[in-house]
Amino acid sequence: MTKLYSLFGGTTTDTEVKAVEVNQVVQMQGYSYDCYVVYKITHDDKFGYRYHLINLRTLDIHQSEIIKPLSQKFGIGMYYDENNIEFMPEKETAELLAKAQANRVDKMEKERAEEKRREEVRVIGRDWLEKNLPKDAQALIVACLKQDESDSQTDYFASSTVRTVILGFSKHQRDIFSEMRKYASNFEETAYLFEYNENYEHREKYSMGKGYYLGESYYHGWIIKKVPIYNRESTIKEFAYTAGNPDNIHIKTTGRKNTTVSGGQAGEMQAVQRADNLRFEIVDYSEKAIALFGDTKEIKDLLKAMGGKFNPRLTHNNEKQAGWIFSQTKRKELERVLNLNK
Repeated sequence: MTKLYSLFGGTTTDTEVKAVEVNQVVQMQGYSYDCYVVYKITHDDKFGYRYHLINLRTLDIHQSEIIKPLSQKFGIGMYYDENNIEFMPEKETAELLAKAQANRVDKMEKERAEEKRREEVRVIGRDWLEKNLPKDAQALIVACLKQDESDSQTDYFASSTVRTVILGFSKHQRDIFSEMRKYASNFEETAYLFEYNENYEHREKYSMGKGYYLGESYYHGWIIKKVPIYNRESTIKEFAYTAGNPDNIHIKTTGRKNTTVSGGQAGEMQAVQRADNLRFEIVDYSEKAIALFGDTKEIKDLLKAMGGKFNPRLTHNNEKQAGWIFSQTKRKELERVLNLNK
């Protein structure tokens, strides 16, 4: 007789006894409270009965080995109301299964396409780091944009990093806040951290701490930290995706040119033209982006309003130049506003 024990030390469940039937509606309790329909039930000697479910809200497909009566509710799990047993018509279950399977295939195709795109970005980033990460570098100085995912009601504290920007390299691994402040000025969105503020200096090198970082809070907004390089190849692999996007590289060069392989280096260029006595140049910077170079200072507010993103260190003609990044879909609008091709 197969028995599985509840995670919370409650009653045991005999998985050799079928709990529900095909087409029966059950509900998740203690988490999402979503409803599911059982579209298939399988059995094997090791685990007993296994229930295959479709989420009625998301159409995601799930499995469960334990479905218990609601009267035995104990923690998070799948339950059915034995006093109000509900079934879905077989035809509706079949239609839902077809939609759920199509949904799964569509999701997998999107995931594959996204992973292919990310790998293309990583290839560019790995190449950039191979050429630009100094051989004597012992650490990276990076800025991370944190998103708060805490829940104060349950005393749950967490955050995720939604963007990482490389600000520079260091020849040592010591955590020095004056060094972090120096690199903060490389990036417009972290420039405010350049000014000394004791409250922004966080020293949390203890168990469960967040290490040394510069910023208002670890849970929201920008922070700056140092990432030691213990293995060059591992570091290149870790930051390949970040470095593959030119918007994520904000490194000041001193005296020498840094050559990169970012999109504009080999992109198709539109001829330099005049518009209101100003000179502009539009470049295919990547598959999805164009870059605008030239006399843009006087119209920066206009370009920003059009959705452009200024970057002082784009790569153009094998050298660093200030310019603006736009989506490829903005080309015609940009040409019209700048009076190009007239």
